[in-house]
Amino acid sequence: SSGINAEWPLRPGDGKVRTDMCFPTGFQDVISIDKTGEYFRMLFDVKGRFLIHRIKKDEAAYKLCSVKSLNTAAKGVPTLVTHDGRTIRYPDPLVKVYDTIKLDIATGKIQDFIRFEPGNLAYITGGQNCGRIGIITHREKHPGSFDIVHVKDSVGHSFATRLSNVFPIGKGKQAWISLPRGKGVRLSIAEERDRKLAQKAKEM
Repeated sequence: SSGINAEWPLRPGDGKVRTDMCFPTGFQDVISIDKTGEYFRMLFDVKGRFLIHRIKKDEAAYKLCSVKSLNTAAKGVPTLVTHDGRTIRYPDPLVKVYDTIKLDIATGKIQDFIRFEPGNLAYITGGQNCGRIGIITHREKHPGSFDIVHVKDSVGHSFATRLSNVFPIGKGKQAWISLPRGKGVRLSIAEERDRKLAQKAKEM
């Protein structure tokens, strides 16, 4: 209810206190509850549903943002626009579209960035593979159409998705954020069945 939200103010994404129960949050947003000292990050599960993932206080100080465009503002000021609508002035000139920046929530400054390139870890944020995590293996360029990126997860399953669905989250195999249970690996129906049977056998 609105009374609960007023009593338990949240800090979603931008570090500002919000009490509106309808205030939107999106992928990578950090939600802080000051009264209980709890911190969460909005992620996707392997079925493409939003997942509220508990994190530690030091990880709540930053978020990852995908670079959607690079522009030049008035008086020749270089800017970049992120997936969550932020416009950042004077970014590192090495940052390109589809790269990921590590943003300090308190200051709004870029701390570091991840190149969109083969060998880096990525989160899939759209399409049929939404929520899966894997290593970028290669990119197929299709002039006049959608570029396709091939990804391989930690158990060796390979899949492909559109370039716009791929969100780098780490250099090499090292993720810059803590990952949800399962590490973004989607099991087949048979693998899911075997896992549940094994879990039941342990409980008996």
